[in-house]
Amino acid sequence: MANKLAIVTGASTGIGFELATLAAKDGYDLIVVADEALIDAAADDFKQFGTQVESVQADLSTIDGVDTLLAAARGRTVDVLMANAGIGTGGPFLEQAVASWRHSIDTNVTGTVYLLQKVLGEMVARGAGKVLVTGSIAGYIPGSSNAIYNATKAFVDNFTEALRNELKDVEGVTLTTLMPGATDTEFFARADMLDTSVGQDDNKADPAKVAKDGWDALFAGKGHIVSGWSNKLQVAASGVVPQAVLAQMHRGMAEPGSGTE
Repeated sequence: MANKLAIVTGASTGIGFELATLAAKDGYDLIVVADEALIDAAADDFKQFGTQVESVQADLSTIDGVDTLLAAARGRTVDVLMANAGIGTGGPFLEQAVASWRHSIDTNVTGTVYLLQKVLGEMVARGAGKVLVTGSIAGYIPGSSNAIYNATKAFVDNFTEALRNELKDVEGVTLTTLMPGATDTEFFARADMLDTSVGQDDNKADPAKVAKDGWDALFAGKGHIVSGWSNKLQVAASGVVPQAVLAQMHRGMAEPGSGTE
């Protein structure tokens, strides 16, 4: 009998890499995708657990890129989808190239929405399947000096909450939102935020721990999980502290040059 199949996006490094590792350890065949050649090396690592692994290099900011990913399933049932791909855009918004912020929006929002519509539609039709989407506590905070990223995560957090309501009467299908805070991944280098206070923070979360929190929540059927107690406190505070104050606090963490090194 064939193994169950899991798709993991943004799986070359960080939280996505750790999620794919957990799925492979649990006996899932994998389709892993990223927009960089590192995905092939990551796939080789996942194969140590004895399941089938296929890597796909695709730009998930495009409809064609998502279709390329889905075509790699070759008609197999997708039992688990972990939609983790996301791109940050650090620095003042007015200084960012249109191509840069648009790529972030199209990856974090458009590509994610299209992927969920395609995969969840099939899951609902057969009455079985699990989806984990990586949102962020950043979605609760106006992201001065990372404005596009935080706004896209606000969309993801809100969108998945709405979808859960739409699917609440569907038997056998669950949708879980993983909401980490600052995590020790390549995100900050890719977002050009290594000179920021948050980029240089030595207390960022371990991506393996964040992934395990998400994995456990997924299989417990939880609607969402905020990873880390300090992040839970930040989410709680976001409902009390004025938005302008939150934006200024975020600027202190994310403004270029705010780091000490």
